Amino acid sequence: MPSNGSATVTKTPKNKSPPPAKQGANPKHDFFWTYTEEPHRTRRLAIIKAHPEITKLCGPEPLTKYVVLGVVSLQIVLACLLQSTPFWSWKFWAVAYVFGATANQNLFLAIHEISHNLAFKSPMANRLFAMVANLPIGVPFSAAFRPYHLTHHKSLGVDGLDTDLPTALEAFFLDSILGKAFFCTFQILFYALRPMAIYRIPFTWVQYVNVAVQLAFDALLLRYASRNALLYLVLSSFLAGSLHPLAGHFIAEHYVYETVTPTERDPSNMIPVPETYSYYGPLNWLTYNVGLHNEHHDFPAIPWTRLPAVYEMAKEFYEPLPRHESWVYVIWRFIWDENVGLNCRVKRKEGGRLVGGAVNWKESEVQA
Repeated sequence: MPSNGSATVTKTPKNKSPPPAKQGANPKHDFFWTYTEEPHRTRRLAIIKAHPEITKLCGPEPLTKYVVLGVVSLQIVLACLLQSTPFWSWKFWAVAYVFGATANQNLFLAIHEISHNLAFKSPMANRLFAMVANLPIGVPFSAAFRPYHLTHHKSLGVDGLDTDLPTALEAFFLDSILGKAFFCTFQILFYALRPMAIYRIPFTWVQYVNVAVQLAFDALLLRYASRNALLYLVLSSFLAGSLHPLAGHFIAEHYVYETVTPTERDPSNMIPVPETYSYYGPLNWLTYNVGLHNEHHDFPAIPWTRLPAVYEMAKEFYEPLPRHESWVYVIWRFIWDENVGLNCRVKRKEGGRLVGGAVNWKESEVQA
């Protein structure tokens, strides 16, 4: 592998061929198909060989639990302060957008961090603490998020396993300015519902506890505050995944923003495009450095506080890679640029590994 960390896309083996495009279909609607290994494992091995001391950065970050407790407390206080404020008032929505969405996006990414066992040494302590971070989000999701997200890491770009990938239906029907604006506005719903439409993970006791704890918290909020207090938290979660500056990270992380002509998008071509982009701007302060996404995928066992050290230590690998300078511009260009859309993702048919097991929808329905 080149020392600059660039991934090389090899030609298709003679006994294999890329998924054929439908006859008469516009190649603009297809994804970038490849048979190469995802780039992060390759780069990780190269970096460890060049900088073996980088492995010392692995391990939990004690600061995480204090940040989470602070943000959870802030959201509960704000929810109680807004309990008598009308839902359809500018004050309610302004607070929810500026403070609530920022706080809940922070908690989304705290759960992301905790899913990698980076808050405590004990895996069980991480799973239980993720439920605490989940409380101001209003709906239980931390237990289900973990296996889907770890599969995303183990199966980056693998069709049918990586639920971060848009489906072909999404890419086709939302291929317009209005469609992409709709996607960005309701992005949080796509991320919440898409995984269940692709495959279902077994419902474990951890998920039952997650649901029970969240429902108990919501009930207490309704009893001792008001319905508006709970609505504030749910609205904050929705806005956190909508047209909000921090929501730009969802798109910035893996959508291909290189300029590629429609003819080059034909799936019969093997296109060397980057699969992950990093962002090194100030919004990382609010999002557990999730912008350092190449670094995170290369070393998912290194916590957010030490990801900048990964970049500095292996700068020769990361400096040449394409990056984003603004999450706001990422959203703007995603909506308005005809060369960027939901189909701008690298997909592979093979490889990867499922974390946590899955239940086939059709089989489960027949058995039921």
